[in-house]
Amino acid sequence: MDYKNYHFELTDHGVAVVLMDRHDETMNTLGEEFVRELDTVVTRLEEPDVKAVVIGSAKKDFLAGADIKMFSDMETADEAVEGLQAIHKIYNRIEALHQVADKPVVAAISGACLGGGLELALTASMRICTNTAQLGQPEVQLGLIPGAGGTQRLPALIGIQNGLEMIVTGRPVRPYKAKKMGLIDEIVPSQMLLDIAKQRALDAIGKQPSKDSIRSKVNVSAVRNLALEGNPAGRRMLFKKATEMMLAETGGNYPAPRRAIEAIQIGVDHGRAAGVAAEIRFFAELVKTPESGALRSIFFASQELKRDTGIDSDARPLDVDNVAVVGGGLMGGGIAAVSAINAGADVRIKEVNDGGVGHGLAYVDRVLSKRAKRRRMSDFEVDQITNRVTGSTTWDGFARTDLVIEAVFEDLELKRSIVKDVEAVVSKDTIFASNTSTLPITEIAKASGRPDKIVGMHYFSPVEKMPLLEVITTEKTSDETTATAVAFGKRQGKTVIVVNDGTGFYTSRVLGPYTNEAGFLLVEGASVEDIDGAMKSWGFPIGPLLLGDEVGIDVGAHISEIFLDAFGDRMKGPDMMAALVADDRKGRKNGKGFYIYDKGERKGVDDSVYGVLGLGEPKGMARSEIQERLSMAFLNEAALCLEEGILRSARDGDIGAVFGLGYPPFRGGPFWTIDTMGADVVVNRLDELVAKHGKRFTPARILRDHAESGARFRS
Repeated sequence: MDYKNYHFELTDHGVAVVLMDRHDETMNTLGEEFVRELDTVVTRLEEPDVKAVVIGSAKKDFLAGADIKMFSDMETADEAVEGLQAIHKIYNRIEALHQVADKPVVAAISGACLGGGLELALTASMRICTNTAQLGQPEVQLGLIPGAGGTQRLPALIGIQNGLEMIVTGRPVRPYKAKKMGLIDEIVPSQMLLDIAKQRALDAIGKQPSKDSIRSKVNVSAVRNLALEGNPAGRRMLFKKATEMMLAETGGNYPAPRRAIEAIQIGVDHGRAAGVAAEIRFFAELVKTPESGALRSIFFASQELKRDTGIDSDARPLDVDNVAVVGGGLMGGGIAAVSAINAGADVRIKEVNDGGVGHGLAYVDRVLSKRAKRRRMSDFEVDQITNRVTGSTTWDGFARTDLVIEAVFEDLELKRSIVKDVEAVVSKDTIFASNTSTLPITEIAKASGRPDKIVGMHYFSPVEKMPLLEVITTEKTSDETTATAVAFGKRQGKTVIVVNDGTGFYTSRVLGPYTNEAGFLLVEGASVEDIDGAMKSWGFPIGPLLLGDEVGIDVGAHISEIFLDAFGDRMKGPDMMAALVADDRKGRKNGKGFYIYDKGERKGVDDSVYGVLGLGEPKGMARSEIQERLSMAFLNEAALCLEEGILRSARDGDIGAVFGLGYPPFRGGPFWTIDTMGADVVVNRLDELVAKHGKRFTPARILRDHAESGARFRS
């Protein structure tokens, strides 16, 4: 038979090779047509002439899970239930090929094997993968749980504890860890994957192990702690601990991880049929929750940005093979690391002295060492990358650079002097990017003889971990320059948003009123614990005062001065904050801030800070009031950035806040939050805050417009 989404071959020995190849997408996903045709394929596999089966992919990746749009388009939970039941029936039939019909089924896995893809692989009797495969159940990251049997088959195969960890965190595993836990049977070279899979399937014909021997093997090799998982009391303790850890991690803001634990426990306690019924019911319930809607909106927005060039014209990005990084500190070292490791560029680190150069090179080495230790790359690959990263205290080697990224202290004159020095030694086509968090790129570009080649590239620390890159353009930045910065940022592994120039751009600017308001709350009697605890409960990873310690109180004070000059009294915080700088409180880096630090480890709130600030003992404040004032300050400033054209779209504002600032993902970003609440509700609350606390809460005009029209910021 001819299939649209699959290739089918039957060897002379009766081994059926099925290669998934979704015709309308670059990656295999479980769409409606794809699932319907899989049903037909399985019917063919059930024919007597098929003795064994290999399931693989004609694409780079195995199967990346369900087509999320399929579930987003479902209007009722019943529709979701019907869709899941159809997939379950097909997967059960694949499992029955080896469990009932004694036909070995080998999953030949390359690339992404995620969500419904891993659930398909779990139906096989053997799983073989390449060393570049990625296996996981990431559904909780979309506010969902595995819906095609994952909550039942995965813990049964690798043990309850391993299964809980993979499903509740959503984090994928690499092949070597997968093999150690019993998820994978064999790791093979990519070019030999199908040949070995076919041979394994052929060898297994007529030699299917009994269910008892499979269960015995699994218990011995995969279960971490038989004492816990082998008796009811131990299992109850295991699930209780998993729930406690999940709540500590999520703050109870995400319903999916809780439901995942419940589905697994129901299957363990009452059997697979009950577990499957719970899994389907919970998935259908979760797909209609606001948390899942918000998380899916982030997913779709990030997918759109992968295709976004950052410009409206058809200008093409320049090739970037050679990169220079001016500054070897934490930011410079991180930029050098992702440029060499992820983007594959040759990198030159420039510093004022040998110590600075050594610091930058050592940073790259540390990142490489961590990846090698986790078996993310071989020693040979580490050596290759190391040889591509060099350092210098002079401008030697800059003549052939395609892109220079400056990562020095936030000082306008210093950055201008570097522009002049760089342009004196590079070619006329070299692009100059400034990694600044607040200084307008237009002001930096005034030192340039070719301002069309000047752009901002604002990274977040630590660079190798934080996913966002904010590219900042001026009125004179060419589309070619912008497109080049965006394309190279994607090569570095970043999610890239493009914003227009202005003090603080977007991500730094929205933090201005937010952190100022934390200061006002302190003055009014809220404690440090009250403020940070309230916003952590609201969904931020850390509160605004701890954020100040992490960034550096001295750095924050410097940024506040820049904002005050640019925006006037609207960005004026309480005067008392200068007292922190006078007391040499810089936060974590010198062990003195809002918190106490011992050898870099945070120990608790430093109560002496209230005396330094001239405040009495905190009186306390309602959590709801703290959350209202801080969140409204954030939302309003985000709206102003869109109104003033700093942001290209509300989508970019949501991605920038979530990926760059830790805005709660389950809230979908500031604009998704406004849409969820209703712009009219937001405006009313801001007006009430104006009456109580002053003009700093004056609603953005764009918010009033949306309140009057009922229009949404995000579709």
